[in-house]
Amino acid sequence: MDRGIDRAEQGTATESAEPGRVPLAVVVVDRDGLVSHWSRGARRLFGTRKEEAIGRTALDLLPVSGALPEEQDTPYTAFDGLGPDLESSLDGGLSYPAAGRARLTAPGDGRVDVLWWAYPLVGPGPERLLVLAADADGLRAGDGVFERIAPGFALHTDFPGAEDLARRLPEILPSMSVGESARIVGQILELGYPVLEFSQNDRVPVTPDWGVARRAERRARRERAARALAAGEPVPEELRDEGEDLEYAAVRERLEFLNEVSGRIGTSLDLSRTIIEVSRAVVPRFTDVAGTYLREQVVAGEEFADGVPDTTTMWHRVAVEHTDEPGRWDDVVPVGEAMPFPAHTPFFQCMTSGEPVLVPRISEEMGHAIAAQFEKRDIRPLITGRSMLVVPLKARNVVLGFMILLRHPERPVFNDMDRVTGAELAARAGLVLDNARMYTFQENVAETLQDSMLPHIPPRMAGCDIATRYLPGTQLGRVGGDWFDAVKLHGGRTALVVGDVMGHGLNSAAMMGQLRTAVQTMAGLDLPPAQLLRNLDDLAQRLGDTYLATCLYAVYDPIASELHLANAGHIPPVLVRAADGRSELLDLPTGAPIGVGGVPFEAVRVRVEPGDRLVMCTDGLVEVRGEDIGVGLATLCESAAHPAASMDDACDTIIRALNTRGGRKDDVALLMARLGGIEPDDVAAWRLALDPAEVSRARAAVREQLHDWGLPKLAAPAELMVGELVTNAVRHSHARPVELRLVRGDTLLCEVDDDDHELPTLLNAGPLDEAGRGLRVVSTLSREWGTSRTTTGKTVWFELTLPRR
Repeated sequence: MDRGIDRAEQGTATESAEPGRVPLAVVVVDRDGLVSHWSRGARRLFGTRKEEAIGRTALDLLPVSGALPEEQDTPYTAFDGLGPDLESSLDGGLSYPAAGRARLTAPGDGRVDVLWWAYPLVGPGPERLLVLAADADGLRAGDGVFERIAPGFALHTDFPGAEDLARRLPEILPSMSVGESARIVGQILELGYPVLEFSQNDRVPVTPDWGVARRAERRARRERAARALAAGEPVPEELRDEGEDLEYAAVRERLEFLNEVSGRIGTSLDLSRTIIEVSRAVVPRFTDVAGTYLREQVVAGEEFADGVPDTTTMWHRVAVEHTDEPGRWDDVVPVGEAMPFPAHTPFFQCMTSGEPVLVPRISEEMGHAIAAQFEKRDIRPLITGRSMLVVPLKARNVVLGFMILLRHPERPVFNDMDRVTGAELAARAGLVLDNARMYTFQENVAETLQDSMLPHIPPRMAGCDIATRYLPGTQLGRVGGDWFDAVKLHGGRTALVVGDVMGHGLNSAAMMGQLRTAVQTMAGLDLPPAQLLRNLDDLAQRLGDTYLATCLYAVYDPIASELHLANAGHIPPVLVRAADGRSELLDLPTGAPIGVGGVPFEAVRVRVEPGDRLVMCTDGLVEVRGEDIGVGLATLCESAAHPAASMDDACDTIIRALNTRGGRKDDVALLMARLGGIEPDDVAAWRLALDPAEVSRARAAVREQLHDWGLPKLAAPAELMVGELVTNAVRHSHARPVELRLVRGDTLLCEVDDDDHELPTLLNAGPLDEAGRGLRVVSTLSREWGTSRTTTGKTVWFELTLPRR
């Protein structure tokens, strides 16, 4: 008969007399071994008030020793002294459910026998163990012998009322919320439940590794039944009960093993760690050697084509766990080796059929066939004579890999039950490995996406050195809306940009990519900073009203030694002065974020000196939840002013100062520019009248200047291209003189300005065409060239690479 222990904390003397009902004590123990919940039933059973129990060590409050052996007046005392006691569960020594009987010294002069059940709890909450207990005297009522006793919410039993677990647990744990109770219920359902079973002759708890108390004569009979089962012979009629008991115990042991393995694997989404967990979970309890092979795409975190593996499929040996002497397998089957398997091998049969392959003993012939796959290495001494089980690692009906399990010759060979156990083990391991593989794949995709969206800025641009850093907010969300950029402008200027789309994930990253592309395009048109933000705001509204973004846009002119900045709701930049090392937050009009719409933007100009450093970042670096952002900005200023040997060191100093405060969950984009400037001696300019005769003067001036700069090798191509551009400018200008400028920096820059707003176009000039050849010459001879509109007309420019010194 089944009896359910329920009524939880509501039990009374009357209720305890009800058939099949015994009051229950409920105790929850946290990860520090302290009591976090103490029911009224616990107070009645153990004699300690809730106020005195909460926060105390559970070992001090609960009975942990087995019942005294001298009292043998109940059917369940035959089990006294066997298996782990409650202390093993309380101190974390057991990771699976357990049950038993303990002796409690009750207040007064009596002793109380207590039946207990312990359920380990896992997950993010602080609870580690749920302990249920009942007075064993309550089970002596009536004349029957109890075959099974279990808590009233152990749903795998078939007593009435078991289905009310989810509804009744809040009654058992009234101090917990419904959500917390549901979480504990889920864990109990996931892990399984111990049940104490009783009969006239023995007592069998359904928990791992607990033996079965036997009388001496029954032990001998069971051994005879076991020998018959192992030999595959019929069990004699007089031993049939013992044979059934042994089969039942074997099945139960396998289930307990699988539950234990499930709790040991999948503790993280790291593929390498998961592989090691899977291998170590089966050695030595189930096998003596475990070799794990995975498809090379699984190891790389990549997708692979559908279909059954074939003889060309490469399999990476990712783990070998064994109980042999250290190093015995390392040289013969090293981890990391990749190899295919031919069709005649049991490994190929396993990976193509998706079913386990059992080889009771590896014969000399099979050992030789397997060893043939290992060039110049003799694996036969390691495998011949051993029992082998090859199990597939599958997920969603796709074979990800397989495990080769070997047992020593002196150990019982794998049998059909082991085949079933191995298949179930591999199925669980396959799901865990697939989760890790998918996480690795998604992480690689996220990194690739983020890398493709963030620019690869050269460390040196005209008149400035640049260093950048990007940090994802979390490991589980490695793409976001933060970005930085540096755009080359005509006149030796550089546009520096930092932006932040509000939110995280792929949608924010996609929006960031659109805005960054728009900024690059508008920067190339040389729009003033305020106008660029105005246009960007209009674009964001056309894209939709779902997202907002902040943006800081600065144009550095190394010739004028000036910064031209505009801000759209972004945190201000830091300027570190080279003269005295002082740092300051630039006072800029804040403006509204991009996407708000209808808000004007203002720009300011700031004088800078050679050696000054500009630091621009997103708020994820300086803002921490629960802390005033002013603290982060002050730390940013202080760390930016710290001396550093290089730009990279300076960036790392800032990251260390701000990224170690804890609480950061936002993405971080950091851009630092050292404003080196261009010396006046490296700039030469001329004003040319609208007269064709000025073309020759321009050529002569360029030739003379390049000789003065020590660049005679560039004189010939520069003269030719200057002549073409000045000719076009003189021909198309309206009233204003043509301006010619040479700038010697990292390259030789030549600019020709005029007051015509029509941009020239590169054409394919035919043999008889009179126009179109000038730009073709410039395009052929120059390192780079371009055109852009200005407020008064246009600029056409080209660059030449400086000769190496």
